Amino acid sequence: MYSLARPFLFGLDAERAHGLGLKSLDLAHATGTLGLLARPRPPLPTKLLGLTFPNPVGLAAGLDKNGAHIDALLGLGFGFVEVGTVTPKPQPGNPKPRMFRLVGEQALINRLGFNNEGVDALVRNVERAQRKGGLLGINIGKNKDTPNEDAASDYLHCLERVYPLADYITVNISSPNTAGLRELQEEQALRRLVGSLREAQERLAAQHGRRVPVLVKVAPDLSDSDIDAAARVLGDLAVDGVVATNTTVARTAVQGHRHAGEAGGLSGAPLMGQATLVLRRMRARLPESIPLVGVGGILSGADAVAKMAAGASLVQCYTGLVYRGPELVGECIDAMRRRKESPSRGTADAA
Repeated sequence: MYSLARPFLFGLDAERAHGLGLKSLDLAHATGTLGLLARPRPPLPTKLLGLTFPNPVGLAAGLDKNGAHIDALLGLGFGFVEVGTVTPKPQPGNPKPRMFRLVGEQALINRLGFNNEGVDALVRNVERAQRKGGLLGINIGKNKDTPNEDAASDYLHCLERVYPLADYITVNISSPNTAGLRELQEEQALRRLVGSLREAQERLAAQHGRRVPVLVKVAPDLSDSDIDAAARVLGDLAVDGVVATNTTVARTAVQGHRHAGEAGGLSGAPLMGQATLVLRRMRARLPESIPLVGVGGILSGADAVAKMAAGASLVQCYTGLVYRGPELVGECIDAMRRRKESPSRGTADAA
């Protein structure tokens, strides 16, 4: 089904196709025809973060900014869906056009800029969702007009609002599309911000009688020394997990493409190598008690297995879904099942 729809969607502006694709998924879910897009796979339970994921393949943040399509997305077979990035106040994001396909490279460039309806709207949407078949992550950020010295207040506000509803929460300090945001990854800024969030997390756990894991999402453009410093801080503060990685500002892999000069974050196949290098180095530097979610460039089951071989315990895709459609989810689950049943074969496939 997706192979038939893709030429039409790719004939539209990328952001318009994004919105139409989500509306079509909602319609398929409401009419019971979602099975035409996604063939169900047997569960592949994965215990992590004190949770049991039905399978280790998730949807990365960014596709469903406002948590308005959770049930349809879970119906595609994901073990977990991450919504957001959400900010305290609504904001329109950057001027359009702000999303570009690099079809030959199986890539996207976006500079959406945390466009969302605000955390109160997301909370209402999540409260309405039935959430059958998988877990829900909520990705939080800061408003564009909030200076970095006040960023903690934005993250704390979102943390408190979504805490009762989330299975886990991801702190996004690595988008390239909010000016200055990545400066929060610098060692001292990171220690202050994550330290504040960890204190709030423990307070909220006592208040609500359940501990919701908090993960931190990092960029693929960190130097080796930056990765080492971030791992040191995140290890010292005992975060629950790390998501590696966000999109990249590098353009080496797409030089010469007509969209290569567009500002924003590059995702898709060209990101796979760099994102996996960061994942592998982060795994080597973090305590074993802190798991990693591998994201960036997954367009096949073999890519998902490669992330696991590099140290991920869960994986996420987004751009791969645009290019491959829902069949990618099942292909990744099948590949990871084969790896689990025959670890040596899975390692060989990843190589």
